[in-house]
Amino acid sequence: MNVLFFGSLLLYFAAAVLQFIGTLFKKDKVAKIAWLIFLAGLAAQTAYLLVRGVTARRLPLSNQFEFATAFAWGIALMLLIVRLRLKADWLSVAVMPMVFLVLSYAALQPREVTELMPALRSAWFGFHIGSAVFSYSAFIIAGCVGLRYLIVSKKGSADELKLHQMDYLSYRMIALGFLLLTVTILSGALWAEQAWSAFWTWDPKEVWALITWIIYAVYLHLRLRGKRKGTVMAWYAMIAVPVVLFTFAGVNTIMPGLHSYG
Repeated sequence: MNVLFFGSLLLYFAAAVLQFIGTLFKKDKVAKIAWLIFLAGLAAQTAYLLVRGVTARRLPLSNQFEFATAFAWGIALMLLIVRLRLKADWLSVAVMPMVFLVLSYAALQPREVTELMPALRSAWFGFHIGSAVFSYSAFIIAGCVGLRYLIVSKKGSADELKLHQMDYLSYRMIALGFLLLTVTILSGALWAEQAWSAFWTWDPKEVWALITWIIYAVYLHLRLRGKRKGTVMAWYAMIAVPVVLFTFAGVNTIMPGLHSYG
């Protein structure tokens, strides 16, 4: 399994570097090679998650290492889907480094395969944690789109149609992430009632998930009611990403609680 894990990590790194070079120097062939390497990394990581799941006889989502690995995989998968459906090749230069960084964080965590904690042995396990993985992934994609929007908009010859497409893509990713985060919070509340006889315990992870939910709820309110678009919302999408990353990793590091296992 280590070969698959670290192989995917190295492939993601190579893809990110080559994509940056290809974009900076406008070398389409280099960018195409970067994409092929990235796909190889995604395939290796998918194989790793499957092997780990079979070995553990459960979904590989039970601790911080497994969640971080699945998080990186979710970002990579969403990039693949967006590129295939929307031909958004321009997104790769921002997203590929994020995949590598999240997986690098996972590499720093203990990788032992452990038994599932009694509190996690529930039908809610895959539903709750899986929705969190794809929620965070959608928010990361939205932030990367926002970053790309700000870079492109600084150019005097910026294509207004392309900027509009970026703006709308960021909005759609945040709407998707918000929906999935809502599912995460609600399913977590139902699961908590079963496990701990309380829907809400003000655990640090719960609090920061709620803070993240509120931040993106404000984004959607400004977008839909305030009719805010463009540069302001691109900044909002990008600046909100650190909150997501703190909810994902920071809370577990400095605010131990009921969710400290993952």
